[in-house]
Amino acid sequence: MAVIAAFVAAAALVAALMAMRRAAAVDRRLAGLTRGADGDSLEQLLSAHVDKVFAVARELEGVAGRTSRLEDESLRALSRLGLVRYNPFEDTGGNQSFVVAALDARGDGFLLTSLHTRNGTRIYAKGVRGGQPDSSLSDEETEALRLARTRE
Repeated sequence: MAVIAAFVAAAALVAALMAMRRAAAVDRRLAGLTRGADGDSLEQLLSAHVDKVFAVARELEGVAGRTSRLEDESLRALSRLGLVRYNPFEDTGGNQSFVVAALDARGDGFLLTSLHTRNGTRIYAKGVRGGQPDSSLSDEETEALRLARTRE
């Protein structure tokens, strides 16, 4: 009976040693999973990640604000242009006269008309609000305004 008890004790000791060895291997694998490249703990890694997420969120708010301001400013930029060149007088050569219509996204802007003659050049300006001129237009000015309205 003492021999059987010794055999059972030896078997239990071997089983305990194997279990301890397996537990140590699991601990080593777990330590590898919960440690960063610099040996930081999982808690430190998560804390650093959360800090980065909040920093990105703050930066995104700043970018959204700047984007909104740029969108507002772009509505006021003279981005829709129309150009018509023409010859208003039969006695002058070439299409030296022109009309330029410059509008923003809201249809606000101006018409600039240049009339070229043998004696000189005259320049006239007319305002435009909401796509409508503030005074009557020549055919060429009407065409330049139409061209500017259709540009996007």
